[in-house]
Amino acid sequence: MAKKPGVGRAEVEVLRFIADRPGVAVSTVAEHLFATKGQTRTTALNTMERLRAKGFLRREQIDGVYQYFPTGGKVRLFEGLVDDFVQTVLGGSVTPLVAYLTNKVEVDASQIAELRQLLEKLEGDASHD
Repeated sequence: MAKKPGVGRAEVEVLRFIADRPGVAVSTVAEHLFATKGQTRTTALNTMERLRAKGFLRREQIDGVYQYFPTGGKVRLFEGLVDDFVQTVLGGSVTPLVAYLTNKVEVDASQIAELRQLLEKLEGDASHD
């Protein structure tokens, strides 16, 4: 599978917005960008089409209006973005990410339990190598 091109900060914001509202039209994204950044509908459309060309979004025409969806769904989208960040920014090491999480992020008991399950999975995968 070919690696997707990277995304910029403004593109990530649009991706997050669409991932939380799959099946969103350009007008809805444009309203959000105007309200939060003063950006125009043209900016929204250009960003969404750039993300579609990069393979992060797909669109369907529904009732005469194009609606945009993350390709592969929200979970796969964010996994891909985190993977890209770890590989390009952190040089493949997850240690700085884990250090950040332990020092900067507040987690509740359910999140800690989820992290423990992930760590157990990692330990199990490593023992099979």
